[in-house]
Amino acid sequence: MDTISFDEFMAVDIRAGTVISAEPFPEARKPAIKLRVNFGEEVGVKKSSAQITDHYSPEELIGRTVMAVVNFLPRQIGPFMSEVLVLGFPDADGAIVLTAPENTVPNGARLA
Repeated sequence: MDTISFDEFMAVDIRAGTVISAEPFPEARKPAIKLRVNFGEEVGVKKSSAQITDHYSPEELIGRTVMAVVNFLPRQIGPFMSEVLVLGFPDADGAIVLTAPENTVPNGARLA
């Protein structure tokens, strides 16, 4: 396992946001959902493609709080530009389970 400094860790901007829209992404190579996430005033609304179809449907994601890295360079995924990386952990079968704060936090709250 590689180690990083605290300053390197702090350079990764991880924020909480609320999913405001979610739709299937059939053009993706692997099953995915296109998300629009509100990260509050400072960051705004950002788009993400997330391979989370094993545990989530687009309908149940609306209003859900997610965590994402908001300072990666945008990445073209087929016809879609993904602006943030939504975070999760693989379950025992490798399917992604989303990461979220245990209690309510404001949109844009930064991981501390």
